[in-house]
Amino acid sequence: MDARLTGPVTSSSDIMLECRGVCKRFGALAAVDGIDFTVARGEVVGIGGPNGAGKTTFFDLISGLTPTTEGDIRLMGKNIVGLAPHRLIHLGLARTFQLNSAFDGMSVYENILVARSFGRRSGGGSALVAGSDKQAARDMLAELDLEEFASMQAAEIPILARKRLMIATALVNEPDILLLDEPVGGLTPPEIEDFIALMLKLKAQGMTIVFIEHVMHFLTSVADRAMIMHQGQTIYDGAPTGLASDRTVAEVYLGSAGLEQSA
Repeated sequence: MDARLTGPVTSSSDIMLECRGVCKRFGALAAVDGIDFTVARGEVVGIGGPNGAGKTTFFDLISGLTPTTEGDIRLMGKNIVGLAPHRLIHLGLARTFQLNSAFDGMSVYENILVARSFGRRSGGGSALVAGSDKQAARDMLAELDLEEFASMQAAEIPILARKRLMIATALVNEPDILLLDEPVGGLTPPEIEDFIALMLKLKAQGMTIVFIEHVMHFLTSVADRAMIMHQGQTIYDGAPTGLASDRTVAEVYLGSAGLEQSA
């Protein structure tokens, strides 16, 4: 077997997420076609590929939004196939989305507090907002540089702050693994650099992160490992530095000019 497609060698105790033979079919179309994928504790993995490659569908399968057709998905050794998203957050898996989702009529602070109150680490549960939840929300405002926006409605804040807010609502429950779907989509180059700094900060803290991204500069700057998908399958799984010399990746995704720019 091609060494690029086997992923990292880790002991079973280090594996946070494991997917074996994961498929999703819509009639005759295999949107995800037999994906094998593992993520080790503390690893940061970037997933790339052209539009329609199956990346977001793959995330939807992992995070419980879409049922698998077949295959096995394990979170820290536990089979999570068929579990609803709200149960997965309590098991330690958090996810953000391509759209900058938030409760637009609520303040930034309230958005983070709601996420905490209904999430994994709540001190009171959904019927009661505990003092510890309020403190955790305030701490997250500081951690994600959102204090200046705390009292503003989410609909009123700039896009970079909305991106940070989505991350904050995921992180406030101290997940074991964080899934990010196109975290820098729509950002300007300076804003992307800002987000790279944030991701490197989380990486230094030991956070396990899997993200989907088209911006190759972001992927190669942040990820320990890159997985490239095409037509529902893995065509590359290895070091980001290897993307520039991989002929298959060049042909189906980046093109020779893109590869030169990402090198």
